[in-house]
Amino acid sequence: MEMKGYLKFVVVMGMVVSGCRGDVNTFRDCYAKCFIFCMIEPNKSLCTCTTQCLKECIFPSPSVTMAIDSHTQNLGYCKLGCATSLCSNISKAHNPDGKNVESCVGSCSNKCTMSYSASTP
Repeated sequence: MEMKGYLKFVVVMGMVVSGCRGDVNTFRDCYAKCFIFCMIEPNKSLCTCTTQCLKECIFPSPSVTMAIDSHTQNLGYCKLGCATSLCSNISKAHNPDGKNVESCVGSCSNKCTMSYSASTP
């Protein structure tokens, strides 16, 4: 039993280290890294980690959020709301499934862009 736990730890750390060789360039990398680190923290729930990581990876840093124009910021908030409601159930406790979450969040980008552009004159 102890060996299985050790092997899981080695696999997870291998995934984390391989993802940390440089800057996190894609939503998928950002989400998977964030999710893995969040889930190993004590008292963190699946829902908390999913929501936290969606937010961190859609809005990579607070300074970027403050520097962008209101149109782009509104699209970001739309994307975050859509992703939280439609994509948060994809990840499981032992599998962030970054590929499918990224695809789902991408569909939210399309929905928000279409919705926002249709509502502006």
